[in-house]
Amino acid sequence: MRYFAILFICFLTFGCYEVERHCSDFKTGMFEFKYTLDGVEKVGQFKRTDKYNIDFYEGKVDTSSVRWINDCEFILTKLNPQSNSEKEAIHMKILSTSGDSYTFEYKLAVKKPNRPLRVEKGIATKID
Repeated sequence: MRYFAILFICFLTFGCYEVERHCSDFKTGMFEFKYTLDGVEKVGQFKRTDKYNIDFYEGKVDTSSVRWINDCEFILTKLNPQSNSEKEAIHMKILSTSGDSYTFEYKLAVKKPNRPLRVEKGIATKID
């Protein structure tokens, strides 16, 4: 009985916790994120409008179309892919928001057969 009571208390404590998500605040704007390339931390920026996502990184500009699934999830598809891998759509999901930043995860929108699904996470900060 004692174990049941402890388990019940833990369930009450953690079962009611809900992650804060105000995704509509991050649908458009100018954002910044940090990423690591060959062991070196770099900063990239992107601008998101209702229909487009424009990436600025390492002196390059890349544009993708944005198709919102719901307030917190969208699909990115490159407008001018340079390779077959760039033709693949990316599924982005906002996991949580806080102040001027949000935590997200991304993966291929369509899983390739016989390959493990790779899910990456990151944090973007709204700068404008």
